[in-house]
Amino acid sequence: MTATRRGFLKLSLLSSIASAFAASSKTAFARAEKINKPVVISTWEHGLAANKAAWDVLKKNGRALDAVEQGVRVPEADPLVRTVGLGGYPDSECNVTLDACIMDENMNCGSVAYLQDILHPISVARKVMEDTPHVMLVGAGAKKFALEQGFAQQNLLTEQSKQDWLAWRHSGQQKKQINIENHDTIGMLALDASGNLSGACTTSGAAFKLPGRVGDSPIIGAGLYVDNEVGAATATGMGELMMKTVGCHLVVELMRQGASPQEACQKAVERIATRLDNFAEFQVGFLALNKAGEYGAYCIQPGFNYAVKDSRGEQLIDGKNLLGEGA
Repeated sequence: MTATRRGFLKLSLLSSIASAFAASSKTAFARAEKINKPVVISTWEHGLAANKAAWDVLKKNGRALDAVEQGVRVPEADPLVRTVGLGGYPDSECNVTLDACIMDENMNCGSVAYLQDILHPISVARKVMEDTPHVMLVGAGAKKFALEQGFAQQNLLTEQSKQDWLAWRHSGQQKKQINIENHDTIGMLALDASGNLSGACTTSGAAFKLPGRVGDSPIIGAGLYVDNEVGAATATGMGELMMKTVGCHLVVELMRQGASPQEACQKAVERIATRLDNFAEFQVGFLALNKAGEYGAYCIQPGFNYAVKDSRGEQLIDGKNLLGEGA
């Protein structure tokens, strides 16, 4: 091959590389122009009030981690939200026990489980993340840590929750804990103005559960997962099903492979339906958000909804489902 020929091919190759780089840069720029940020999404109708608190942080260019913590503290403190925090349904011995976890853009995470007498388990979880070398504290140890950190002790059992427990105990349904579909976790995901993701998940768990039962909500990868390169996911419903499939990690990995948030949530639900024979007896809902600010959700049964708030406003959206109307 002559020097002239080699030079021509080299020039052509360099030109092709330059053109490809320019095209990819243009595409990346166009995609960046379309990024929906900041944005916050959360499970269920009580996510509307939670999103407002999170938006107060995000609209001031605040960090997504601060937004999700402040957001889910709202239902934690609301006795009318019967499945989270104060006034949450108790276990079979009439004790309110709380689970929560939080995860930031750097894969730092903190979690508490079977926590009693502390109003804001999500903030305790953040303290575990930031002030200890651990990821999870449980039970008496979690409570001791919270008190040492300055959290106040208070009775979380409201009169209404106590009356509900008494009615349940007298109904003869003591052996049906696992099938009670009345535990609506709040999971929240946020993308801030800097393009960073964080998530939080908090619940009082399944109503009238066996003492000591812990669901997916405080389990990183099951009830919540954040990967700042890809996206984030959270879940609601019967936690045992998410734990068996490490559902939220699955959703994020599906997004990594190219699925949209909506597609990833659907594929994760279909994985549960394929692997678990009794899936139709329960509700499971996944909610996901990617780095472009795109979101989606999918569930087993109809009835799951999620709240969204961004610069365009707020809305409550019915999640698409595997069974029932709109399937």
